[in-house]
Amino acid sequence: MRRDIFQAIADPTRRDIICLIIDKKLNLNSIAANFKMSRPTISQHIKILTECGIVIINQQGRERYCQIQPNKLKEIADWLEPFRKMWETRFDKLDSILIELQNNKNDKKP
Repeated sequence: MRRDIFQAIADPTRRDIICLIIDKKLNLNSIAANFKMSRPTISQHIKILTECGIVIINQQGRERYCQIQPNKLKEIADWLEPFRKMWETRFDKLDSILIELQNNKNDKKP
């Protein structure tokens, strides 16, 4: 079953796993050591991340290392872009209002 990337990041544990491997490859045991849940549970989370393409697993000898696929995260960034623009516009308007209020306050000082 191919999973949706938004399903994958909906779970806080999977988001934490993504953050752990964002800068470095980690083996499954190293990832599992960061959580208070069983290794099979972590493996299931990693399976979901691999099914949606966020994580790839490379076999190196007897170890399996998880590595982030940043290109896949672009789908999330693209989806968020209109919201980012909306908030930037709102913050710009708020900045203008605050500057205007500050100027009005300074104009009224004796």
